[in-house]
Amino acid sequence: MSAYSETIYTSSPEETIEAGKKLGSRLTGGEVIAYKGGLGAGKTTFTRGLALGMGLEDNVSSPTFAIVNEYHGNGLSLYHFDMYRISGGEALETTGFFDYMSDSAVIAAEWSENIEDELDSNTLILSIEAVGEEQRKITLTDPSGGTKYAGTWN
Repeated sequence: MSAYSETIYTSSPEETIEAGKKLGSRLTGGEVIAYKGGLGAGKTTFTRGLALGMGLEDNVSSPTFAIVNEYHGNGLSLYHFDMYRISGGEALETTGFFDYMSDSAVIAAEWSENIEDELDSNTLILSIEAVGEEQRKITLTDPSGGTKYAGTWN
């Protein structure tokens, strides 16, 4: 089965948040989302929407210095990692990354390129690319080839 992929273009931070909300509303727990995108691409902005779509009202901020920010609600929890300064399995293990995996949680990992050899083959890939000052190209790829995320942004 080949990977499923879907792309959306947004024209403002508000639209990027809305795209995140749509994906967040479809998450059921146990998902790991590997973010790819350069500095300022909109990864944290997207995560703000993801949290809202999951029913989390917390003020989402970049986990750059904390490595992980935790957001808890009545249902799912969101663990938002920044892997910018992490590379390889040993360094990843020191973050407690694998301890956060749970059927009642979602992991969103920024700078996932640094740990991709350690990620499960079913990890969702979210690529965010700046294609203008406020325009973003956002692509969600499900390597499992399933249709769970088909039409996420319709």
